[in-house]
Amino acid sequence: MARKNKRKQFEAVLVTDAGAKGKAVAKAPDGKVIFIDNAVPGDVVNVQTYKKRTAYYQAKVTETLSFSDKRTAPLCDYFGTCGGCKWQNMQYQHQLFYKQQEVENNLKRLGQIELPEITPILGSEKTYFYRNKMEFSFSSNRWLSLEEINSEVEIDNKNGLGFHIPGMWDKILDIDKCHLQEDPSNAIRNGVKQFAVENELSFFNPRTQEGLLRTLMIRTTSTQEIMVLVQFFYEDKIKRELLLNFLKERFPEINSLQYVVNEKANDTIYDQEVICFYGKPYIVEEMEGLQFKINAKSFYQTNSEQAYELYKVTRDFADLTGNETVYDLYTGTGTIAQFVAQKAKKVIGVEAVPEAIEDAKENAKNNQINNVDFFVGDMKNVFTQNFIDTHGQPDVIITDPPRNGMHKDVVKQIIAILPKRIVYVSCNSATQARDLAMLDQHYKVTQVQPVDMFPQTHHVENVVCLTLRD
Repeated sequence: MARKNKRKQFEAVLVTDAGAKGKAVAKAPDGKVIFIDNAVPGDVVNVQTYKKRTAYYQAKVTETLSFSDKRTAPLCDYFGTCGGCKWQNMQYQHQLFYKQQEVENNLKRLGQIELPEITPILGSEKTYFYRNKMEFSFSSNRWLSLEEINSEVEIDNKNGLGFHIPGMWDKILDIDKCHLQEDPSNAIRNGVKQFAVENELSFFNPRTQEGLLRTLMIRTTSTQEIMVLVQFFYEDKIKRELLLNFLKERFPEINSLQYVVNEKANDTIYDQEVICFYGKPYIVEEMEGLQFKINAKSFYQTNSEQAYELYKVTRDFADLTGNETVYDLYTGTGTIAQFVAQKAKKVIGVEAVPEAIEDAKENAKNNQINNVDFFVGDMKNVFTQNFIDTHGQPDVIITDPPRNGMHKDVVKQIIAILPKRIVYVSCNSATQARDLAMLDQHYKVTQVQPVDMFPQTHHVENVVCLTLRD
């Protein structure tokens, strides 16, 4: 028996909002919410659903009947296919409006706590070419457009170097120009691809687990230093050195040229040996005179200029006088800890990733910061009463957890010791709201500052200050 087609068509739908994950929002005639790809609030569209749930549909636009005045022409040729900059068709001031709205809605609806007036979102001066780290994947079987598939031209070369198509783990969109990282990023990527094709260096195929070239990572800093890392699937000394020597000679501005030979099924490098082929094994970022060595595995905020603004908000909210003991939970490579250290008596940083703590310790030593200590371990296991007895009662806690927020045991421990002030930095205001609700009996939110780190996307950071209730 043939399966019934459950797809629905809705006509002349008014897009009213922008929601989570960058989707536009409308309402169907039956009252359900429709989440729509690549539409802008104010558009009137015909849509076709491709997924149905109890409370909502997901749909794509089949025709735009009228365009919103919030629209702008996307700068990138790959908009709508790449999936990386979903709001590139929306004017930046409106992007900021919907990011602010998301933060406010999450804190009010999910947190259901008393809030002060939320400060207007801090926009990014750069709206393009702001990322300091990009990772590209090689593919011997790149994604083909409908035009290519339907054409009668036989495509012999399917090699590509670019980004994964959303929802397709084995399909790579070949990129000529990306607007997220400053030059020479595009020149390096295109140069590597052209050289590899001309010299018959094989591109990786994740399905068959064949091919020499796997990934290309490019990192840059505000001090104009450049790191390039090439990941190979297997060792071929002649071909490896051929490509790396090409990069060394063609792009002398590269300060750190490194490689990995990774024979695993997945391309994560965190458990792999990174080998420096030329230059230094790190590059240096600078902020207010502090220098941070960044190696291939280091975590560092990917928008350097806006990270500085985020850290300044964090430091201001901490309101330090020089007499406080500060705990920096989920400290990463200790950038926030070192940034606030000059205004604190002592700073204790805790992080689960050993390499990050090694970086933090080395950077603190190089910056001649003597009032910080860093410890490695799972936060819920390290942040205990015994740890606090050993290192001192914190006056201020700064916490910057991953997207899933703080572990409930960490929240319980904070409540058990009741520091005078908490500064909560979050990349996910929904899980932040959940944690704030758990703290609400003992703390009141006194300041809220959203910060836009990622223009052209729906992502938004948020900083909240909590003080003990009277």
